Amino acid sequence: MSMFLRIYIRIFAPHKNDFALKQKHFKYINTLFIVLPMTLIMAFVGIVRNHGFEEGFFEKFMAAWVVMLPVAYLAAFIIVPRARKLAEKVIVKP
Repeated sequence: MSMFLRIYIRIFAPHKNDFALKQKHFKYINTLFIVLPMTLIMAFVGIVRNHGFEEGFFEKFMAAWVVMLPVAYLAAFIIVPRARKLAEKVIVKP
């Protein structure tokens, strides 16, 4: 077996703990993929609404987004479980 093939198998072949690792990290990565575009949109709209496309737009946008991302990411872990429980109560209510 060639060295390339052994390296390829080692990298891309499923390992016995892959599924457990994927499930363990799924919540965090899924939340990041939701929060990332939402904060980009919110920062863009907020900066355009308050300042318009003036000089230094990109710097203001990045400064706002860098603060928004971690705040929204952490807030999502607090809000989402509570929202899920509330939705279950509303939907299941006889």
